[in-house]
Amino acid sequence: MDKYDKSSPTSFALGLTVCFEAIQYSEVTKLYLSPNLNEGETYDRLSQLAKEKHIPVIINNQKIFKALSGKDNVMAIAEFVKKESQLDSNLPHCLLVNPMNMGNLGTIIRSCLAFGIKDLGIVKPAADCFDPKVIRGSMGAFFRLRVHNFASFEEYRKAYPDHHLYPFMLQAKKHLGEVEFQKPATLIFGNEAKGLDRTYLDIGEPVLIKISSELDSLNLDNAVSIGLYELSKTI
Repeated sequence: MDKYDKSSPTSFALGLTVCFEAIQYSEVTKLYLSPNLNEGETYDRLSQLAKEKHIPVIINNQKIFKALSGKDNVMAIAEFVKKESQLDSNLPHCLLVNPMNMGNLGTIIRSCLAFGIKDLGIVKPAADCFDPKVIRGSMGAFFRLRVHNFASFEEYRKAYPDHHLYPFMLQAKKHLGEVEFQKPATLIFGNEAKGLDRTYLDIGEPVLIKISSELDSLNLDNAVSIGLYELSKTI
């Protein structure tokens, strides 16, 4: 078992909960179990699920587990095939433009599933959505979403020309609570440090999340969660 390589066709799901999600909703090629994982209900359920899916189970040593995960408490690792999915052209999308923080990306993926928005687009350059840190940060929600990377915003727009666009920007005039989302809708969010550039003011219907004057902005994952919650009311 090697450390994660971005150029590799496979990645790793770290942890028991994430492994269950990976096995059920993705193509897992191998399941590694730590020798420190005590046999019991969880062990039996995971082993049985792997058996049903014809996935080889390998008992590995703890030193290798720590080298891959950076932690001592990871008891299971699933190696899965990296696959992108086409987004559903009839459903709402969340589009992230150049997100760079893997922790934020994992949290956003989890929020997408929580609010029923299962189509996530990512405009490059961006954090690697297949990185084990992102997968674990999502608590396995990644495997239930359709996720697709785009080389540019223009590529996304060309692929989904019928979507109504809602860029979230500090320079926008209309507050989120005033917006009536048209279907199918795409919520667009920018980079953690810079947000969206001013050209997005001329795209669709820019949206502002009104916050206290004591803060200049919200963290990206917080802003996305708020936007997704409002959009979920229209589904």
